[in-house]
Amino acid sequence: MQREEKQLEASLDALLSQVADLKNSLGSFIYKLENEYDRLTWPSVLDSFALLSGQLNTLNKVLKHEKTPLFRNQVIIPLVLSPDRDEDLMRQTEGRVPVFSHEVVPDHLRTKPDPEVEEQEKQLTTDAARIGADAAQKQIQSLNKMCSNLLEKISKEERESESGGLRPNKQTFNPADTNALVAAVAFGKGLSNWRPSGSSGPGQPGQPGAGTILAGASGLQQVQMAGAPGQQQPLLSGVQMAQAGQTGKMPSGIKTNIKSASMHPYQR
Repeated sequence: MQREEKQLEASLDALLSQVADLKNSLGSFIYKLENEYDRLTWPSVLDSFALLSGQLNTLNKVLKHEKTPLFRNQVIIPLVLSPDRDEDLMRQTEGRVPVFSHEVVPDHLRTKPDPEVEEQEKQLTTDAARIGADAAQKQIQSLNKMCSNLLEKISKEERESESGGLRPNKQTFNPADTNALVAAVAFGKGLSNWRPSGSSGPGQPGQPGAGTILAGASGLQQVQMAGAPGQQQPLLSGVQMAQAGQTGKMPSGIKTNIKSASMHPYQR
């Protein structure tokens, strides 16, 4: 009997030591996340996770050791319940449990989950038992296939992103063509003054052409002619650029105003 008690005490001491180390690591990691998040790097986070994983594995090894007794066979019975504040309990629990009353005992000494959680677990177990072996195997294969395809796509995207970052960006325009286009639009460089024959009537000697008149005059006002003082020559509005009677020329829907003048309206 004494041997079993000593073995139980030694196992409890080893278990408490492992749990204390795990608690300290968790506290340090939480402190970093809350107070040093601006200086926290991903490698340090991975190191913290690796430390926690190693401590959990060590704790599982202690629990599964052959010299560790089965704690599930041990029964804890509360002997005294008091609503008063217990300083020793405060010190042992680091201020988390101030009193050991009938309100906190069911939560701290519970060996089974809540009734709702237990009912959900039973329902899941029943549903899993209904599925046949062949159907379960098909679902497993389908899930593995989906995971494999997803991993393959992720790997492909990573390789493409890495290769895209290494090679220089391909040029998608020609600087010479761009400069020529800007010069043509801004300054008219490279544009010809060719006009199709018949687009406007030829001007008489000494008279400016229709294009010159349109370029120099406003085209919206009646001009006082020098040869006939006191008389106004109305504008010839609605004149077609190409007459329908002319053969070999397509009629144009563009209308313009042509002044019948012997001289430029701005010449005095």
